[in-house]
Amino acid sequence: MHWYAVRAKPNHERQAELSLQRLGVETFYPQMKQRRVIRRREQMIIGSLFPGYLFARLNLAVHYRAAKYANGVLDVVAFGSIPAIVDEEIIEGIRARLQDGCLAVPAVSFTPGAVVRIHAGHLQGLEAVFEREMSDHERVVLLLRTLTYQARVVLPVEQVVNT
Repeated sequence: MHWYAVRAKPNHERQAELSLQRLGVETFYPQMKQRRVIRRREQMIIGSLFPGYLFARLNLAVHYRAAKYANGVLDVVAFGSIPAIVDEEIIEGIRARLQDGCLAVPAVSFTPGAVVRIHAGHLQGLEAVFEREMSDHERVVLLLRTLTYQARVVLPVEQVVNT
């Protein structure tokens, strides 16, 4: 059996998860916690890590048709007519980062205009100017300075540190 991405109806990820579980299918619905300001009050919100999607471990010969038409499910993600397998390492990597069943989104502690260093990825070792945080995606926008021009890049927040 392999893991597959399942596309749920809008805002019905939990319903799709429960429907699949009733069919005897193992599911994984990763969620995230993040601080949001709502009506001028900071609150901790729990939402979907991948809005509109969850993961299911399916035996295609047994569960595919039932899973595809389960309550709350739109479709099993496929390339053409072949359902796309999600690597077990991806699922385990996400699970390893969960705390109390949710991924905690770190608060960005950068101020616009601050010089930061990229410490991971293809741009490792370069310095850039922090421009802004992107909402809900754990990404930041940086101005990367090179010899001849400035380039705007979007990176995961965990690849950036204060200098």
